[in-house]
Amino acid sequence: MKTPFLKAVLSIVRKDIQIELRSRELVSSMGLFALLSILIFSFALELDRSARQEAISGVLWVTVVFASILGLNRSLAMERDQGNLDAMLLAPIDRVAIFFGKLAGNLVFALVVGLLLLPIMTILYNQNLLQPWLLLVLLLGTFGFATVGTLLAMMTVQTRARESLLPIVMMPVALPVLLAAVRASTNILTETPIADWIAWPQILVVVDIIYLVACYLLFEYVIEE
Repeated sequence: MKTPFLKAVLSIVRKDIQIELRSRELVSSMGLFALLSILIFSFALELDRSARQEAISGVLWVTVVFASILGLNRSLAMERDQGNLDAMLLAPIDRVAIFFGKLAGNLVFALVVGLLLLPIMTILYNQNLLQPWLLLVLLLGTFGFATVGTLLAMMTVQTRARESLLPIVMMPVALPVLLAAVRASTNILTETPIADWIAWPQILVVVDIIYLVACYLLFEYVIEE
């Protein structure tokens, strides 16, 4: 008898969060990478204040994207190395529940890192990033990356070069999310009238839905491989 879908998803999410609370390995490595990245960008752009103000949204999203890729690689690698992935495939649950459980866990960890970046970058770059619209764009963009990243990480985790292969295959696929998120964030931070940029969050919503449906349909074929 199969475990109910929602119960299976919540069990996987709870497992990931409990493991992270005990080890503090995933978020700490992602957070350290993100902090070092924004510090390096801050020092590099220190001499040109105007360029630094214009580059804030790009710095934010580049940092979030690569921190997310680091987290995805480590998360799925731990599942494979500890045999958890095989155990979940053998368990009496829908295969798609594995995808949604891992997606929710990856999204939580990426959002934690992204939300921690906002106050730190507000101080370093002397620009208020704690804005409701920017929080919404951060949520939508991170969801898109986590969705496609979870599927692609499942594909690459079985390869020897998974650390280098995931960014190569993920960046072209996730490019629409990155472009829309950067454009929306830039307009929000420059206080452009909302009518001029509201289309970008709407594009993010559409792309997120497309990615979610596509990953839902493809996951069973990917996991079988």
